[in-house]
Amino acid sequence: MNRAVFGRNAAMALLALALAGCKAGDFSTSRAGFKANYLVARVALENGQYSKATRHYGSLLRKAGPLEPRLRLEFAHALLREGKYRKAADEARTVAMQLSGAGRSAALAVQGTAEHEAARVAVRTGKTGLATAKLMKSAKAALEEMLRANPELDATGGMAARIGQIETELRTAL
Repeated sequence: MNRAVFGRNAAMALLALALAGCKAGDFSTSRAGFKANYLVARVALENGQYSKATRHYGSLLRKAGPLEPRLRLEFAHALLREGKYRKAADEARTVAMQLSGAGRSAALAVQGTAEHEAARVAVRTGKTGLATAKLMKSAKAALEEMLRANPELDATGGMAARIGQIETELRTAL
């Protein structure tokens, strides 16, 4: 066997051993392992694999250190996309309390959207009381603050349109 073939086979064997030692959900604490797991979470979010994304982000949060607000915001976004609106709103609210500037505004956008969607679910299931109205008003306040502070984050007008929807729903559905 020549050296190139032997070297390739040895490398493959080491890789196989390394992979064999990994368990599902067992995330490396190394910098490279953290980055690799972040990329798995991010790609899952971008590809619509929201459950996978939330699992990976949730695991990464335990060792996020100074990246915690950013990861928590991405986690909140994945939860929002997965339809876990209340949990998404809670996570985004946590981030909004930690940050200022554009970071806070981004968190408020997720919080407001998640609260609005949670309120819509409540209305569809016949829960049109005070708690649902309070949730809609909180969503509206979060989105209005976001637009006042960083209007450039609503380049397509989606958040402004959502505020209009909330106002209509508060008048007609509640």
